[in-house]
Amino acid sequence: MFLNTLVSKLASFSFARVMRFKENEEIILPPGDGKERLLYIHIPFCERLCPYCSFHRLPFQEELARRYFVALKREIEIYKKLGYTFTGTYVGGGTPTVLIEELEDLLHFVRYLFPIKEISVETNPNHLTDNHLAALQRAKVNRLSVGVQSFDDGLLKAMDRYEKYGSGETIYQRLSSIHGSFATINTDMIFNFPTQDEAMIDRDLDRLLSLQMEQITYYPLMVSATTKMAVEKSLGMVDYKKESNLYERIVERLSPVYNFSSAWCFSLKKSSAIDEYIVDYDEYAGAGSGAIGYLKGMCYANTFDLLQYIALLEKGRLPLKASRHFTKREQILYDFLMKLFSTRIDQRALKEKYPRYAGFLELVFLTCLSLGALKSDGPYLYLTAKGRYLWVILMREFFIAVNNFRDYCRKQISLKS
Repeated sequence: MFLNTLVSKLASFSFARVMRFKENEEIILPPGDGKERLLYIHIPFCERLCPYCSFHRLPFQEELARRYFVALKREIEIYKKLGYTFTGTYVGGGTPTVLIEELEDLLHFVRYLFPIKEISVETNPNHLTDNHLAALQRAKVNRLSVGVQSFDDGLLKAMDRYEKYGSGETIYQRLSSIHGSFATINTDMIFNFPTQDEAMIDRDLDRLLSLQMEQITYYPLMVSATTKMAVEKSLGMVDYKKESNLYERIVERLSPVYNFSSAWCFSLKKSSAIDEYIVDYDEYAGAGSGAIGYLKGMCYANTFDLLQYIALLEKGRLPLKASRHFTKREQILYDFLMKLFSTRIDQRALKEKYPRYAGFLELVFLTCLSLGALKSDGPYLYLTAKGRYLWVILMREFFIAVNNFRDYCRKQISLKS
């Protein structure tokens, strides 16, 4: 428990420092070089906003959304002109399927510009309709990720999802009816809500194991400082002390049937389309308002102001708002963190990528080995059972830092308006 708390505090401090971006400067993206990368596309619109969500999202307005999709095409075209090559696309939100005909058209456009092999799209249970599914299939989506969070009716009501998406039984039936419609169907779940206990997790796991979905992603609750207040108002106090027990229960129930795709993602197959975009690709571009990208050691964010985003692209300019150039050691630690999140890392390949920092890498490896977080097998290092949960903590704190950065950007917009 002491080690978990220490890692959490150190990670929180470190990631908060790393996520301090420089704003209002002339940001220039480095040119492309033919390397295969991922294109992340952000669709910020939702029919209604969930209180626990820290992502950049806005209430759906059809006219504004249609203008937004036009701007997205302009932005993606600029990446093409800069010489970037994307072989994978991950569409997140918000609710990407909120205007399905616009999304289908956008995905056809992306395929026209780039040699795309994989497309992953997020959606919500109310969009598992024949019309939506047919459009996604025409767009050659490989992986459909459905935001479920929980099948517990009481929790769904507290999360303001019951009226929007139906009861746990309704969601279960919808998932059952689309089985096999895509190469990979992922169910997004969340654990460690304030009112959630092991019995509730077990009931959710019973349903998931009954469904035998190709993939299950079980995120820990990751809320920014602002969102935490909203969660505690509707659900109760956030308590990270019970998180490890809930995680171990999830692993205990799923690992006999599923393989680890990452520390919190479980797959029936040994490999699935874009399990986690931060794992499968070293670098990714971020397209869309509030999207974050990581290219050639530079982490950057687009403007969170939707009207500014559209206006800049109408002028042919990238909507870049803030950036940070990672030091070489920060780049190494970022690679180490993200690659090991998939539960395995090739230490030899990492040393070859950073030959001048082999001694620093060796120190990092030995520290993790001495803590019992890693085990060695030839050139590979693997997360141990202990290490998997430590990586859950690290990734939770990383995403909380990102969410706090989003909060800061949104606050700046509200101060101007």
